[in-house]
Amino acid sequence: MAEVCLTTVDNPYSPFSEWENWYEFDVSKGYNTCQLLARIANSSDELSDAEEERIIEDAIDEIVTINALGLYKKVKKGEFPSDNIKKQKE
Repeated sequence: MAEVCLTTVDNPYSPFSEWENWYEFDVSKGYNTCQLLARIANSSDELSDAEEERIIEDAIDEIVTINALGLYKKVKKGEFPSDNIKKQKE
């Protein structure tokens, strides 16, 4: 699983450990962050997992850099309290 994700500054859920809640919040606000990321990332089924992760992270970096409204941010796995709780259970 990826070590970084794209999220919005107001989404309280972790895209790592609270995916369903994160996604529901994102779509309910009309952000459609996953679709934005898919449009920017030039991914392919022919890429290795490592190449795919690099392309996605590059796209996240591009979105955050161009982020004119200050809506998006890059987060790392473990930054949310729920990420750490889930880790302890495993």
